[in-house]
Amino acid sequence: MTHPSIRRALLGTAATLALPASAMAAEDLNALVWCDHTDPALIEPFEQEHGIRVNLREYEGTATALALLEQSRPGDWDVLVIDGIDVPRAVEAGLMAELPGDELQTGDFWPGVAMEDQVTMDGKTYAVTEKFGYNTISFNSEKVDAADMQDLSTVWSDKYKDRIAVYDYYLPVMGLAAIANGKETASLTVDDLPALKETLFTMKENARSVGEVVASQTALATGEVDIVVGGGEWLTAVLAEEQPELTWTIPDQGAVRWSQSIGVLETSENKDMAVEFVKYITSPEGQARLATSSCYWGMPANEKAGEHLTDAQKDVLRWDNQAEYLERAQLYPAPDAELDGQMQDVWLEMLQH
Repeated sequence: MTHPSIRRALLGTAATLALPASAMAAEDLNALVWCDHTDPALIEPFEQEHGIRVNLREYEGTATALALLEQSRPGDWDVLVIDGIDVPRAVEAGLMAELPGDELQTGDFWPGVAMEDQVTMDGKTYAVTEKFGYNTISFNSEKVDAADMQDLSTVWSDKYKDRIAVYDYYLPVMGLAAIANGKETASLTVDDLPALKETLFTMKENARSVGEVVASQTALATGEVDIVVGGGEWLTAVLAEEQPELTWTIPDQGAVRWSQSIGVLETSENKDMAVEFVKYITSPEGQARLATSSCYWGMPANEKAGEHLTDAQKDVLRWDNQAEYLERAQLYPAPDAELDGQMQDVWLEMLQH
């Protein structure tokens, strides 16, 4: 899918290496990643341990990654970071290599995270969850009543008219609209669209803006708005140290959970080292560094990462609330092509409303 997403660069993103294939040495590891993997604090320990260079190319949107792979020669890329919801698509396209499932530390993952998001086919593992979080409600705790943020119908009501920004990505926000209407994100049908449309129109009528990540984050940080619908820890965690009043919550009705996965490409000519990279990223140490990347924060899939995080970092991530949050959060809607097109039509109609 091509869409604005959580993997957009936020504030203070580290520079990435976008090297042409001819500049990549055969012994290097070449990875297509999201911006949170470009933090030197994450990559350099692996490079030093193995004595290699990891060439990173940051991308946005699965469609972009697929296009890059199609334009590249077989073997140019070794590792792919991808939206959890899009892993089956990559597997069906024959892009992903089998991973040694017995060597991955999924037994230490948060309950439910490994089995729901790790993709296996015919008993073979092709990707593993590395990070997750929530599209929910971010807000300024000094400007709004925190109790109001626990009820989705209040969040985007006229009480906060012109003080709301809506994250411009249809799947999670329509997922929140579905949850507000008592519907399951996993079982949405065309018959649910009128109710979702009505909720989206209410959001739009009371919103000051609908924008992508950086615009939404900036609007909240500067006080242009006090609430971001579709935000979460990934939006506010990097701001928490300087602006602790910017926070997030999961309303009583629930929220939408995002996840990102990592795997090895089938055409990789350096599969052994690529697997070592996957194992490093999903290790407790790698997970702690990925969770607190300078680009955006998120929950590490491996629960043992907590041993390498400070109490302050765990507080920002709501570590002690995860069991409850995981139980109440629903995964992104995963519509078939026909319903997806209709959902996008409703979203565009809302934007133009």
